[in-house]
Amino acid sequence: MPGTYIQLLRRGLLAGLVAGLLAGGVAFVVGEPHIESAIALEEAAGEAHSHDHDHATAAGESHGHSHGDDALVGRTGQKAGLFLATGLAGLALGALYASVLHFARRLTDMPGWKLGLVGAAGAWLAVEAIPFLKYPANPPAVGDPDTIDQRTLLWLAAVVLGLVAIAVAVAVAKALATQDLHTVRIAGPVLAFLLVVGPGYLVLPRVDEVGADFPATLLWEFRVASFTVQLTLWATLGLVFAYLTERASRRAPIPA
Repeated sequence: MPGTYIQLLRRGLLAGLVAGLLAGGVAFVVGEPHIESAIALEEAAGEAHSHDHDHATAAGESHGHSHGDDALVGRTGQKAGLFLATGLAGLALGALYASVLHFARRLTDMPGWKLGLVGAAGAWLAVEAIPFLKYPANPPAVGDPDTIDQRTLLWLAAVVLGLVAIAVAVAVAKALATQDLHTVRIAGPVLAFLLVVGPGYLVLPRVDEVGADFPATLLWEFRVASFTVQLTLWATLGLVFAYLTERASRRAPIPA
C-alpha cells in the first residue's frame, strides 16, 4: 500500500465523507419513512396516556418523547441534520480506518487495494454485524429510557467482542499461512471466530423491550433499513479507499 500516513489519512477522510453522505441518502430514503411511522405510534400512545391522566396533563407534565415540530429540533431539522451526522461519522470512521490500515500494511504483503477491502469487511463484521445480531436497532417508541445506559454498555461490549473475534481469526490465519491445504487455511480462522463469538453471545444478557402491541412488520423493516445503511457505509468506504489506493499504486514510480 503506497503512501505516507498523511496520504492514507487523506484517502480515508475522502472515502469516509463519500461513504457517510451516501449512507445518509440511503437512510433518508429507506429509513425515514419507518421512523415517521414509529414516531406516529409513539405520539398516539402518548396522547392516549395523557387522556387517561387528565390531572397530570393539567399540571403541565409531559408523557413520552417529543419528536415533532414542538421538539427542541423539529423533524425538518432532524432530516437535514441526518446528512451532517452521517458525513461527520464517515469522516471519523475514515480516519480510524486509514490509521488501522497504516499499521496493518506492515504485517502483510497483500496488495493495498485488497487490504482496503478486507479491512473494511472486517471492520463491518466486528463493529456492525456482530453487535447488530445480538442487539439489533430499535425504532422510536421501543425501549425503556431508564435502561439506555445499560443498553449502550452492552452494545459496546458486543463491539469489543467483535473486535476480539476478528483479532483471533487474523492470528489463526497467520499461524496457518504455511499450510498446504486451502481448506484448513480457510476453516481455521472461521472456526476460531465462531468459538469467540458463540460463547460471547451466550454470556451477554438478552435485551427485549419491544412491546407486544408494536407492529412486527414495522420493527422488521426498520431493522433491515438500519442494517442496509451501515452496510452501505462500510462497503462504500472500502470500495472508495481501494479505488484511491489502486490509483496511487499505478502512479507511484517503480523503484530501480
